[in-house]
Amino acid sequence: MTRCATLFLVLAAVAALAPGAADATTRIKDITAVQGVRANQLVGYGLVVGLNGSGDSLRNAPFTAQSLESMLDQMGVNVRDSASRTRNVAAVLVTADLPPFAGRGARIDVTVSSLGDATSLAGGSLVMTPLNGADGAIYAVAQGPVAVSGFQIQGRAETLSQNVPTTGRIPNGALVEREVAGSLDDEETLVLELRNPDFTTAVRIADVINDYTKARYGRPSAREQDLRSVALRRPHNVSAARFLSEVGELVTQADSPARVVIDERTGTVVIGRDVQIATVAVSHGSLTVRITEGAQVSQPEPFSDGETVVVPETFVTVNQEGANLAIMGGTNLETLVRGLNMMGLRPMGIIAILQAIKTSGALQAELVVQ
Repeated sequence: MTRCATLFLVLAAVAALAPGAADATTRIKDITAVQGVRANQLVGYGLVVGLNGSGDSLRNAPFTAQSLESMLDQMGVNVRDSASRTRNVAAVLVTADLPPFAGRGARIDVTVSSLGDATSLAGGSLVMTPLNGADGAIYAVAQGPVAVSGFQIQGRAETLSQNVPTTGRIPNGALVEREVAGSLDDEETLVLELRNPDFTTAVRIADVINDYTKARYGRPSAREQDLRSVALRRPHNVSAARFLSEVGELVTQADSPARVVIDERTGTVVIGRDVQIATVAVSHGSLTVRITEGAQVSQPEPFSDGETVVVPETFVTVNQEGANLAIMGGTNLETLVRGLNMMGLRPMGIIAILQAIKTSGALQAELVVQ
């Protein structure tokens, strides 16, 4: 058995045998998100200057030349009648995520990506660039030196590169100029959205919250709406932030569906804790057929009128190993892992067997193939 298959089976067995694995609890804040509390995407177009000859060639990137002329015009420099040939400027697309409740003056990170034929943004600085939201309004302004993790060194006969030198980041490179309208205190009903939708998990979250609010506020506050959301009615004498903080620290047991995830490209197999297999007989072996083409020289008898000819010759060998019949079946992950481990399978063999068992109807779980 390969080391990869052994590691997979050992990890699955440890997860099945770990004490309290079936009763593991997690905080509500780790498995839910508040509806409406999300980031907003921003985008802008700008120029990176100060590059060491690794910027856009203005002849191949006319938009960079136009942007450079417009920027210099605003600064009182007229270069429209001159043919600039600088390679120290690059046109870039600037993107950022505006966090929820970010106030004016807050700083956010931005990502800078080249648009033209620049070879590297290392050593460059982003000129002041407004960042717009989906509504076209300006929410932040970015500026600062670009941090690039990649590099590219090119010679006449060889090029050495690492990572992507045409993309970089500016930590805290943008200042928030406009706030997104909205406040949690204006909402009497808050909605928690499950990161992994499930009816059982939603009901458990509502029950845990109701037990807490009955003891603290004298009445229940939660109601499950569907498999994805739980509605909360905020007490009038408590702020939304404090109420969500109290609810988020409560613990519950998140339910997960019986699911097997297979990635055929990497040979990765992930089996859920509740996966069950009905009793089946499995035979798995490898069949190898080898065909070898050769040639044999046929010569005539001495003192005969025959001719020497080359006769083709084919050799076929067949080898089959490991075609044993095994009985598999289990009501928990421990039994299933033990059965797969006893068969001594490689990851690709495990994938083939699980797919065949699912086709036969004996795998009582959802099979996801990536």
